[in-house]
This record gives sequence, C-alpha cells and structure tokens, in this order.
Amino acid sequence: MLLIKDIEVYSPKNIGVKDILITNGKITLIDGKIEPFSNKIQIIDGTAKKLIPGLIDNHVHITGGGGEGSFKTRVPEITLSKLIEGGITTVVGLLGTDSTTRCVENLVAKAKALKEEGISAYVHTGSYGFPSITLTDSVKKDIAFIDEIIGVKIALSDHRSPSITNDELARLASDVRVAGMLSGKAGIVVAHMGNGDKGLGPINKVLEDTEIPIRTFRPTHVNRKEELLKEAFEYAKKGGIIDLTCGSNKDLSPANVVKMAEREGVPLENITISSDGYGSWSRYDEYGNLVKIGVSSVDSLFNELKTMVLEVGYDLDKALQFFTTNVSKALNIYPKKGVIMENSDADLLIVDDNMNLVSVIANGRLMLNDGRILVKGTYE
Repeated sequence: MLLIKDIEVYSPKNIGVKDILITNGKITLIDGKIEPFSNKIQIIDGTAKKLIPGLIDNHVHITGGGGEGSFKTRVPEITLSKLIEGGITTVVGLLGTDSTTRCVENLVAKAKALKEEGISAYVHTGSYGFPSITLTDSVKKDIAFIDEIIGVKIALSDHRSPSITNDELARLASDVRVAGMLSGKAGIVVAHMGNGDKGLGPINKVLEDTEIPIRTFRPTHVNRKEELLKEAFEYAKKGGIIDLTCGSNKDLSPANVVKMAEREGVPLENITISSDGYGSWSRYDEYGNLVKIGVSSVDSLFNELKTMVLEVGYDLDKALQFFTTNVSKALNIYPKKGVIMENSDADLLIVDDNMNLVSVIANGRLMLNDGRILVKGTYE
C-alpha cells in the first residue's frame, strides 16, 4: 500500500491538495486528509509537488521499427526503463514498415512481457501492408480473442503503403469495428499517414460511401506537413480523432499544432499525441533513395508535455488531456486509465514545479522515485 500525502492533484483537472491511498494497484481513496492506519503503508511526501496521471503513449514500436537501411538498421526492442523514464505507464505497440523480419506474435509477446514487468500494454495487429498480417488467421479473430490486441494498423498515402482499394479498406474497417464491438475493445484502424498527395482521401471516400463511423479510423502523423494537417483539422471537426507525432516536424510540433487547432475551432478532445518511439525515421532523395536514418525516442512525449506547460504557456490541466484522458477515451480504456479518480488504476506521476519527473507509479507499484529507477526490465 502507498499513501501520497499533501500533493496537488491534477486529475487532469486541478482538484487541489489531497491525500491519495493506493491499494492492490488501484486508487482506493482520495481525500483531504488520510491518516495511515498501518505501519505497512509506504508514505510518500508530496509537499510542493504535483500528481498527474501516467502518460499513455498510443504509438510505440515496442519490438523496434523500421530497418529500411538493411539489416543493420533494425531497431532493437524497447526496455521497460525507457518507458518509465519517459513517464509512460500505458503503451500501445505496433509494427512499422518491417513485417517480414518481425511479426505480430513477437509484438504480442513483448506486450505480455511489459505487463509482467509492471506496466500496461496493448497492441495493434497488422503493419504497413495489406492483406494485414495477423496472429490468428484474421484481423477479426486477433481483436476478438487476443486480450492485448485492440485494433489494426495500415499505411496510406505513403510510398511504402500497399495498393489497397477503397473497397478493401472499407471491409477492413468493418471487420475491425465488429470485432471491437464483440470484444468490448476500441476496434480501430490506425492509419499511418505518409507524404503522398492522396492524404486523407482514401479514408474520406470510405466514410462517404459506407456507414462506418468516423472514429473507426485514427490517422496518425498528421502533423508531418501542412496540407495533411489541414485535412486532419477538417476531419477532427467532423468528429474524427487525429494523432500528432512528437519530433516529426519542428514547425508543426504538437504544441504548435494545438495552438493552431484552437484558432481553427478544432475540438481539442479529438486530438491525441504520441511519440512514435523506437521507430526509425528516414529521409529520401527525389529518386526514393535513403539518405538518412535515425531512431525516435519515447521520452519525446513527456518532453512535449513539459514544453507545452513551461514554454508555450498552457495550464497543466489543459495540456494533460492530450496525453491522458483524450487517449484513454479514444482507446476505450477510460476511466480505468488516463485519470486520477477512485477505483481507477494507480498509474501516477509526481512532478516538481519545473515539470521534472520525480516519481512514477504504475499499477500501484513505485517504479521510479526521486528520479532513480527502482524497477528495470528482466534483462536490463
């Protein structure tokens, strides 16, 4: 049991200075004053600190992504400590370009490993290609029967994306939605958006020609260029959820894009932010030749939150929604995740006034304290 005393709580709404009691991985009680009733309770002094929900990163290549510059460029699997140091207590893993040397089986196994090591993990089946690679023999069965799988990934408007027809995209979305309904999961199509001229056209065409709900499709990396972002803003105004990527475009950073979205009247609750961590980013010349490659970091998510608060001037409670409640609602795991309330999972971060990460609690377990990692992955 943990008891956090005298801490300013952002649920993400600021609810003032409270005491928080954690038992069996859950937030058991939130009150103005809770007295310890056993010497077995570990007490954390929260004086002059803030308590916020653990971050949910809904786009991480937990088994390593990319590898587009030959075998030596295959990104390694992520470690538990990297996620903890980034303040991430819930992660959603997915494959990238490489579904040849990597597979959904490996992805699910890694998610299960991260869960055993102490955090919450989900994954999407599929990859860039189509037909989607799966663990069972179908996307429907993957989502319905594999606990960790909540959706499917596809790539669109990208030189690496498959030549999927509108009818095939519609059938994929229909299968995913039905599987989500049957299993009580999000049932979503995460669409990696590339630099191609078609933009969100394929998604909009399917929505125009079918009865598939707009929130079935989740376009990500929409801040990679201005033309795509304009389309994404219109998509969000219609009720769709769009995902911004950290570090993909300096001028179109998530912090800057959120400011733009406010001016354009985009519903902020329809925006999420993710890191694209452990995916390889790449640059190509005009002939499609790879000229530069690197790896994205998951700590970019917490750093973006920090930037929004300390540099852009957002109030903490307003900035937090893009990393917590917006994401948990979009993934159909709210109020279990993304919020500080009684009976929710005890996924919590303690930060100081300068937004430095002091402590990380995942599923009620203290993973990092006073800036020092307490729990590492099995082979770290």
